[in-house]
Amino acid sequence: MDEQTVIKALAALAQPLRLQAFRALVAVGPQGMTPSTIAEGLGVPQNTLSFHLKELTHAGLVTQERVSRHIIYRADFAQMNALLGYLTENCCGGSVCGPDAAGATCC
Repeated sequence: MDEQTVIKALAALAQPLRLQAFRALVAVGPQGMTPSTIAEGLGVPQNTLSFHLKELTHAGLVTQERVSRHIIYRADFAQMNALLGYLTENCCGGSVCGPDAAGATCC
């Protein structure tokens, strides 16, 4: 993943409503949700949410698919995992770290 893509994704997530919407899409999994369902769950107007979903889509974190009269939004798990991989690529200088490593602490 290139640096500009990472910056775009992090910028998109650096807004509370977009972060909440993205987390909701991650939680529901590959089935995705319609904008009205997301808006209802977050308690925001649908037109406000539409702007934020567009930003997440532009950043590559969310995909959309038209199904009949509805648009289904889904978290792009491959992109999310690539972003997480980029952020942790050099964690602890390549040493084993994290909760699974016995007694290891992450710097």
